[in-house]
Amino acid sequence: METKKEFFLECYELGIIKFGKFTLKSGIESPFYVDLRPLASDPRILKKLANYMLEMLPLDNFDLICGVPYAALPMATAMSLESYLPLIIKRKEAKQHGTKKMIEGLYRKGQNCLLVEDVITSGTSLLETIPEIENEGIAVSDIIVVLDRQQGGKELLESRGFRVHTLFNITEVCAILKEEGKLDDEEIGRINDFLSGNMVKFEDPKHLTYEYKLEHLEHSKAKKLLEIALEKKSNLIASADVLTTKELHEFAEKTGPHIVALKTHMDVITDFDYDQTILPLIDIAAKHNFMLMEDRKFADIGNTQDLQYSYGMYKISNWADLITSHVIGGYSSLDYFHNCGVIAILGMSSEGTLTDKNYRDEATKIAQSHPNIIGGVAQNELPEELLLFTPGVNMETSGDGKGQQYNTPDHVFRNLHTDFIIVGRGIYKAENPEQAALSYKIAGWEAYEASLN
Repeated sequence: METKKEFFLECYELGIIKFGKFTLKSGIESPFYVDLRPLASDPRILKKLANYMLEMLPLDNFDLICGVPYAALPMATAMSLESYLPLIIKRKEAKQHGTKKMIEGLYRKGQNCLLVEDVITSGTSLLETIPEIENEGIAVSDIIVVLDRQQGGKELLESRGFRVHTLFNITEVCAILKEEGKLDDEEIGRINDFLSGNMVKFEDPKHLTYEYKLEHLEHSKAKKLLEIALEKKSNLIASADVLTTKELHEFAEKTGPHIVALKTHMDVITDFDYDQTILPLIDIAAKHNFMLMEDRKFADIGNTQDLQYSYGMYKISNWADLITSHVIGGYSSLDYFHNCGVIAILGMSSEGTLTDKNYRDEATKIAQSHPNIIGGVAQNELPEELLLFTPGVNMETSGDGKGQQYNTPDHVFRNLHTDFIIVGRGIYKAENPEQAALSYKIAGWEAYEASLN
């Protein structure tokens, strides 16, 4: 039976590693150059490579497989054919026509994807790829790499909570080639000197503290929210997806001591009455010191939004501290939201969403510049002048048997640098909502504090 060493030597004969002097994309001169693209031209070797990589993995953990474009695409395809794991394809750029998708293939929100890369140096291409996949509601917990150049990328990714599996590393490869007489001690020395002096230096941005943001943000509602967070040691927003006034008030009373805000959908309250529904809710919020966030998701021209916000049976402007709004109407459509903090909907994780990268980038620019906006709902890190609100957080995803850490408190604080977590079913569907709220409060605060280190 062929050994891993013998397999590598077969690959080496295809010219996948060259030694000498090579200027890398970064401008650094390297004594070796790795190009694994020739492996795709030998079907026999590509098939063997796929099986070697699959043998390293707990395949039951994954629902999908995806290769980082472009060199890893044939590898991921071969692994898909050998394992029967469905393949999805990540584009480098969204199509400018048709569906304008970033991810091609069949998938469902909540599935866990194995990411395949050919060579890892800094890990930058992976850190750019992962958010685009996660924006589709797909989790990424594991990455498999053919060759690690041992310049810090693997360690960076592991520090972000990803499991990184490598088939070969450059030290192992050099040892094999020296043993075969293809590298001498002088060349090995040059390579070791290069590696020791060219570890990629990362300034992994630390999570900004609530104290820092309180000092630098100007909007009064943003400041109040941060003050409550610090006072209660909580970053939890509970989503009250209930249907009656009685349920709403009971839920607010039970969760109130542990939350910084209560997220409501007043238009689903079947017995809504302003005096009976809103006025007691305002009293409960004052009693327990939390803010009221109406998840209206405005999405119209400015004049219409002004009427929806201030008039009608809900009179949202009278009582909501925070409201949510799309930015599809442009900058001026947000001018009418006085006396509240606007949380912009910058991206959505639902399948088939039209909030592609271009939309998210343009929407974020509006959010940064509009004085009424205090932050955004997004599946990616935001500029520091915006508070990040992350929905769909659920501690139970950490126990799904697939190693999936998607949208746990730990994941969103460590990797997205979120500021506030929004929890729905994990609390209001719990047997004991009060205890569930306390558990999420503790988990969210501990995750925030851990992200500062």
